Amino acid sequence: MFKKLKHTLKSGQKCPKTCVPDWSENGEKMLKEKVLTAIKKYNLIEPNDKIVLGVSGGPDSISMLHILNELRKEQKLDFDIYVAHINHGIRENAKRDEKFVSNFCKEIGVECYILNTNIRESAEKEKRGLEETGRIVRYKFFDEVLDKTHSNKIAIAHNQNDNVETVIMNIARGSGLAGLKGIEAKNGKYIRPLIECKREEIEEYCEKENLKPRHDESNDENIYTRNKIRNIAIPYIKKELNPNIIDTISRLSDIVKDDLNYLDIQTKEAYNNMCIEEKNITENVYNVEKEAKIILDVKKFNKQNIAIQKRVILYAINKLFGTTKGIEKIHIEDMIKLCNNNIGNKYLTPNKKTKIVIKNKKIYIETVI
Repeated sequence: MFKKLKHTLKSGQKCPKTCVPDWSENGEKMLKEKVLTAIKKYNLIEPNDKIVLGVSGGPDSISMLHILNELRKEQKLDFDIYVAHINHGIRENAKRDEKFVSNFCKEIGVECYILNTNIRESAEKEKRGLEETGRIVRYKFFDEVLDKTHSNKIAIAHNQNDNVETVIMNIARGSGLAGLKGIEAKNGKYIRPLIECKREEIEEYCEKENLKPRHDESNDENIYTRNKIRNIAIPYIKKELNPNIIDTISRLSDIVKDDLNYLDIQTKEAYNNMCIEEKNITENVYNVEKEAKIILDVKKFNKQNIAIQKRVILYAINKLFGTTKGIEKIHIEDMIKLCNNNIGNKYLTPNKKTKIVIKNKKIYIETVI
């Protein structure tokens, strides 16, 4: 269960001083313009959008709320906003964060929805890590607020530094090209207006605007991988190797995104050309005991470059299950070998959900029931 806090300003009432920007300093104006530029560049916000903002109370989310509310009030963009805040029930200061977000929303006249939960209990019950459980609970709550407010988008306050940290984390884990693109500015209903803003710029904006954001002390603990990259790896790289590492990896991320967009187009064209049949792929069957399959022409598949072959396999599996969970590099290589050999009635089961069969010069990608 969660509670809704509705805040509106009375007619003629002015927004409190702490919420009204003073553009006498260049820093604040630059950040606001950066956000507006990103919104237009990636088409993040369209007329009559209703957007749920995930707000923890930290510098990133509170500046996102402040800037979007200002843009809305100035009528530079026509949209409505709602705030979703989660009290994870872990940190001692969580209740203070909740109160801060609630009061901030009250001051600026924005509806606020709050969820009180216990992530630690949920993690133990579901046998998941705290980070993963927290993320699942957050996004589920965002969806609930989205439905309740009849909204169509969810704004997340990821910034440029978050994107760089994600890319470095993916490299350390041995990611392919998809991992190098990092965090996308727009992914379905999710938008990230701060994605081209540096953390230092955001913190400076909060200070100049007297927003007084909350500080999550868990971000200072070098227990989690992201914190180690943020607090240890990046400062070291900045000092010893490249002081402009944030901009450098951001450029890499942008280049990879452009290349991947092209590869995605080529992959879909190749898939459509070799696809013979699709059965029961209109819904995600990963967690459903239901027969579904995709049949491809093995001869047309074998004519493709190996890079496209790999992507077609992943594209087909994702189309079938809604995920490529459990499919690793070695599985893809084994599938390609099987297809290239084109020996009848041979099959692979890369995981307990998926079966790949070569039969009658066709590739059958099927669910295992």
